[in-house]
Amino acid sequence: MKVLGIIPARYGSTRFEGKPLVEIKGKSMIQRVYEQAKKAESLAHVIVATDDERIFEHVKNFGGDVMMTAQEHQSGTDRCAEVATMMNLDVISTNFERAKNFAFDSRRTLTFDAVVNIQGDEPFINPLQIDKVVDILRGGIFPLATLAKKIDNQEDILNPNIVKVVFSADGRALYFSRSPIPNLRNTPQYEWAEQGEIFKHIGIYGYRNQTLQEIARLPQSRLEKLESLEQLRWLENGYTIGVSVTDLETIGIDTPEDLLKI
Repeated sequence: MKVLGIIPARYGSTRFEGKPLVEIKGKSMIQRVYEQAKKAESLAHVIVATDDERIFEHVKNFGGDVMMTAQEHQSGTDRCAEVATMMNLDVISTNFERAKNFAFDSRRTLTFDAVVNIQGDEPFINPLQIDKVVDILRGGIFPLATLAKKIDNQEDILNPNIVKVVFSADGRALYFSRSPIPNLRNTPQYEWAEQGEIFKHIGIYGYRNQTLQEIARLPQSRLEKLESLEQLRWLENGYTIGVSVTDLETIGIDTPEDLLKI
């Protein structure tokens, strides 16, 4: 299985504008994500997908591969679908209008079986987590894949910015929520973290290429709108998502205050 790693990167953000370009000890956030992703043994290629010229030029300058994408995308998945389509087109090498949006040798013919969507705001992502997502896809059971980790502190359990996930015994995602799930009814809330029964969702996704194109065409769903979580759209439309548990921590940068934590 040949796998493409895509890092969606937007400049505009209501909570932290321009965060892909914020400097962390001498390197931008997007450069750190890119360099970590390149270490993943499961990825045949890594590319940044952006809608902003500043990010495009910055990635070019540090020697990374990058593609300009449409501005109207509502999610990272939609942006990944556009890149995956373009990367699998032989016309890239002969169509100037398409080729000029790529900052790498577009004469190469690149085709991929699957895509991993790597969050552009996790500068310390462990390459082993990327490989773990690809392993789910290689298992041949699930068309979509992601990760989860046990939550070990009460603050994270109650934080709506940290998404929770519940899954079946065979690793199939049942639901994602910003609320604590499951509700440990017979346990005082202050003891929930000690029970080790609540898992946070690690926001990295793997898609088989055909599945990626299918879900990118789906309209927003009811639960997705209520929770503001795009993965609920896939569940509502009958797609199964494989979940693998990791003990590796991730640090997402959602706000300027998060920079202080790292």
